[in-house]
Amino acid sequence: MFRMWCKIFKDNHMIRDTVIANDSNSVTRTGKVLDALDTACHEFDLAVPMWLESTIEDFRRHDKTRFYQDNFIEHIEFDFLEIHVIEED
Repeated sequence: MFRMWCKIFKDNHMIRDTVIANDSNSVTRTGKVLDALDTACHEFDLAVPMWLESTIEDFRRHDKTRFYQDNFIEHIEFDFLEIHVIEED
């Protein structure tokens, strides 16, 4: 089972969160991460953020990263979107 926790923060408070699960064996880990991010953004009514070099590096090291205003094309009403892989088999 693959699960990713997606959280929106504003002023150091989590204002919204969701956990996206994927138990498919035919999808790669990268595919699961991208699908989970897409699903969370749809649920939060957000455009999918861009992966910058710093975002990719942070995610590779910690299985966790934050998407700030620089990662989004349109203006966001929060400080950052954080994703964190919390379970994988």
